[in-house]
Amino acid sequence: MIFGIGTDIAKVNRFERLVKDNNFINRFFNKCEIVDFDKNSDDINARERKIKRLCEHYASRFAAKEAFSKALGTGFVGLELCDFGIEKDENGKPHFFLGEKTKSLVQKIVGECKIYVSLSHEHDFATAFVVIEV
Repeated sequence: MIFGIGTDIAKVNRFERLVKDNNFINRFFNKCEIVDFDKNSDDINARERKIKRLCEHYASRFAAKEAFSKALGTGFVGLELCDFGIEKDENGKPHFFLGEKTKSLVQKIVGECKIYVSLSHEHDFATAFVVIEV
């Protein structure tokens, strides 16, 4: 049975200045979601491509966090964004990992469940879709 669904869309270029801000990244993303950013690259074109990929990476993961909060029915109330997030399995399939606080909240609200997530990004936008099944 489906407990909840959530979807979100994020504008990729909104993350351009944020990918260079370690305080923002550490506040909203878990350490396993964080990708190193080499600020000292000499190749301007390679650096710009890297920034674009980082923006897509963070925008899709932020959209997933928002979609998860909608599926859970709480919004971000009670959630710490760096306590849960997206990992990929050996085949590249994204899935949520939940830190202790998030696990506890999900257990309290939903009980035992499975969480499904789909991520996508195309040029200017990143989207995520989440289903919580009990």
